Amino acid sequence: MRKLLLLLLFLCSFQSFGSGTADSLTAKPKDKTPFVLSTIPVDNAAIAQRVFPENLKKKYDDNAFTYEFKTPEKNAWDRFKEWLAQLIKNLFNFSTTESSILFVEILLKAIAVLIVVFVIYLIVKSILNKEGKWVFGKSSDKKIIHYTEVEKNLKLADFEQLIRSTLQSGEKRLSIRYYYLWLLKKMSAAQMIEWDIEKTNSDYLYEIQNQAKREEFAYLSYLYNYIWYGEFELDESDFNKAKTAFENAIKAIRNE
Repeated sequence: MRKLLLLLLFLCSFQSFGSGTADSLTAKPKDKTPFVLSTIPVDNAAIAQRVFPENLKKKYDDNAFTYEFKTPEKNAWDRFKEWLAQLIKNLFNFSTTESSILFVEILLKAIAVLIVVFVIYLIVKSILNKEGKWVFGKSSDKKIIHYTEVEKNLKLADFEQLIRSTLQSGEKRLSIRYYYLWLLKKMSAAQMIEWDIEKTNSDYLYEIQNQAKREEFAYLSYLYNYIWYGEFELDESDFNKAKTAFENAIKAIRNE
């Protein structure tokens, strides 16, 4: 029975294959004529030109449009602050590195403010003390001469009489100024220096050949600058010391 069923299935399959072959042999061939399009459509519509705004880049230059974040490179100043923050953290036992960095930033800003204040203080002090040239130009080393009749006629000036007058009126600072000019007059007469109204005390210092005299003149120039340009009250003790120093120097030149 099983063999009979297999035989029937084989016969049916063979019959289907045969009929399919016969149909393929008797079918009409397909039309191979190519399809030709009579006309090609052309789009003549005007194309609008897109114009982008000039600030297009700025418009999209926002954190919302940043898709890749790069860690900024650290410069020498950043590395110095990190080093200082780590040092302070170890010294003062800060709990976190962030807190020590914040402390360092506040400390550096405070130091910068103090430096600016100190520089402003020096400038103001220099201007008030008539030492503006120290800040804005050539150092006022200081110009010994203000162009008065005494300086213009130094060789004819009677300094002994001038000093007596200033002592009677209590003008100690002006007395020291006359002592200094008197000293220059004596040094010029002794040919230790060459007097010139435009010269400074440093100019005269380099002209003195004798080492001891040069050191003495340097000290007396310091006293003069300190007292005359300092513009502060001069007590009796300091005035007498300066007065004695000038008188001794003047007498020493007289006796040479």
